[in-house]
Amino acid sequence: MSKPLTFFCVSFFFKGEDFLRAIKAAGNTVYLLTKKSLENEPWPRESVDEFFYMEDDHNSPENIGNIGRGVAWVLRSRKIDRIVALDDFDVEKAAYLREEFRIPGMGQTTARHFRDKLAMRTKAAEAGIRVPAFSALFNDEAIHEFTQTVSPPWVVKPRGEASATGIKKVHDAGQLWRILEEIGDDRHRYLIEQFRPGDVYHVDSLCLNGKVLFSRVSQYLSTPFEVAHGGGIFRTHLVEFGSPDDLDLQRFNEEVLIAFGMQFSASHTEFIKSKEDGQFYFLETSSRVGGAHIANMLEIATGINMWTEWARIEHAMAYNLPYKLPPTRTDYAGILISLARQEYPDSSQFNDPEVVWRLHKRHHVGLILRSDDRRRILDLLDQYAVTVARDYLAVGPPKDKPTH
Repeated sequence: MSKPLTFFCVSFFFKGEDFLRAIKAAGNTVYLLTKKSLENEPWPRESVDEFFYMEDDHNSPENIGNIGRGVAWVLRSRKIDRIVALDDFDVEKAAYLREEFRIPGMGQTTARHFRDKLAMRTKAAEAGIRVPAFSALFNDEAIHEFTQTVSPPWVVKPRGEASATGIKKVHDAGQLWRILEEIGDDRHRYLIEQFRPGDVYHVDSLCLNGKVLFSRVSQYLSTPFEVAHGGGIFRTHLVEFGSPDDLDLQRFNEEVLIAFGMQFSASHTEFIKSKEDGQFYFLETSSRVGGAHIANMLEIATGINMWTEWARIEHAMAYNLPYKLPPTRTDYAGILISLARQEYPDSSQFNDPEVVWRLHKRHHVGLILRSDDRRRILDLLDQYAVTVARDYLAVGPPKDKPTH
């Protein structure tokens, strides 16, 4: 291998420990930029050569500019060869830094396709990919036309938040204009789209050289929107291998990632299967590993650690080396996570042999199940949801503002 390269990783949320370990184990120098309040989290410090901290994690022009000035100072005495964003909110920061300091990787235009929900829908529509009817919120006349031609309900979504954060459901034009009045001068940072009832699916992938190397299709049993706005229990599971839904979404996911210019990364992409017409519609994508411990579920089902393999792909691309995906398993798995009333809940009553992982986190209860029988996974997730709702469930306030 040639001279070791330096990977500058950005994560303003505590995550990506396996990525840091793997990229360091490959022989690289590793820097981590994170939030000062996360300084004492259990980062894999043996895998990070140097930490850098910022007080503010927002993607405002001022804050991103401050990060740029900080990196410029670092570059006076150190070299940075690659920049990797480990969290969804850090994709914009990393893209800006690559552009500013001419470092290889995804630039700001392509990064928009994986962060900006309006850019996603516009790009998808241009590529002939099905999306719910939508509109920007720049122009009053265009908004009026949307309300006259697209039947409600609608949802107003922030363009730059993750998951269901900040989404508002709207039932008529009067309500919409009141919401826009509340948003005020920030309304250009939102979009509106038709709300399509249906089941929400996600496809988690690894890509290399513009091709999907690995992917698994899963279906939410409680959507992120429902959990974020009504409280509840987060559940998702792998769909039946080789089923029409599996095959359709494998193809659909690849179409999206190719159209959006994905070259090499992990990705998490969401689709909805409309109850009205049975068709799949693209919702959103990202250039990151899926959150809510979905990566743990996938590793248990397949043997593939998304964080580790993403790091190995980044390493291979940086050194122009070949990459080979490890052998994969085809087990079924499902996950359940909920806020809990208890500070450290005892989940020992869930004692079926299919339970292979437990979440150890303050005021949370979480389980991952594995089996070669998908029906068994679904039955247990349903049974456990009833028990969690009765014995553990706590409901927090809706996430109208980003909390990571």
